[in-house]
Amino acid sequence: MRSILIPVEEHAVMGAVLETALLLARKFDSYMEGVALGPDIAELVAADFSLSGVVLDDRTRRDFLDHGRNFFETFMVANNIGRQREDAAGPSFGWLSDTLVSDNGIGEYGRIFDVIAIGRPGPGPRQPRKSTLEAALFESGRPVLIAPPFPRQTLGETIVIAWNGSTDTARTIAFAMPLLTRAKDVVVLNIPGPRLPGPNEDQLAKSLRRHGAPARVILIGEASKSAGAALLETAAMLGADLLIKGGYTRSRLRQFIFGSVTSEILAESNLPVFMAH
Repeated sequence: MRSILIPVEEHAVMGAVLETALLLARKFDSYMEGVALGPDIAELVAADFSLSGVVLDDRTRRDFLDHGRNFFETFMVANNIGRQREDAAGPSFGWLSDTLVSDNGIGEYGRIFDVIAIGRPGPGPRQPRKSTLEAALFESGRPVLIAPPFPRQTLGETIVIAWNGSTDTARTIAFAMPLLTRAKDVVVLNIPGPRLPGPNEDQLAKSLRRHGAPARVILIGEASKSAGAALLETAAMLGADLLIKGGYTRSRLRQFIFGSVTSEILAESNLPVFMAH
């Protein structure tokens, strides 16, 4: 995980996104590249939106760019992270030119990065957009690291895997293998309720141990609370600092419809979530 793409925009949890990405970067001496996230004018015009002069105004666009870049670079300098150099050791950073990139652009550009770090989507104009997550998840072919509103002190020391037997979760685990083999504890949790046919939790844990991951299994029994709430509650009891879960086990045509477990985790999780589709 030597490269991390970070879409930068003005929202309430941008600092938490950078803190979470930095925790990952320190583990792998990663390069972090910031890019200004903004509206794609061509897409909006094609969709026949009614645009205000604010969106199209060059000065406003420049303000978006300058604020995002200054926020990103100030954070990196404050944390003693240097700019990318061929001979530099440790984490580094860079910035993608002076252009605003749309949600779809993030998904496209993200294909050359190991991870895309974004904030947990939320309601309101001061929260990360769900459309950014969807584009990164479906268009990049890469995993996303979803930061909670408040950053954690550690990342990947105790990892919880939400296992439902799906190909999406299997693919997410494969992406996460560098983290899993470095963890102190890896706990495979079953998702309560109906599941897909395939290997069970014990078989997954055995496979992970072959790779050197310290995997064990904890079964969550049927409870009155929802599956998502049961997963998050168990993860909190274990002191987990990362949740691994596949995203969108349904058809690609239903990409804008979240499954109930995924929806609840993205709405309520207070720990970082590592997700792929």
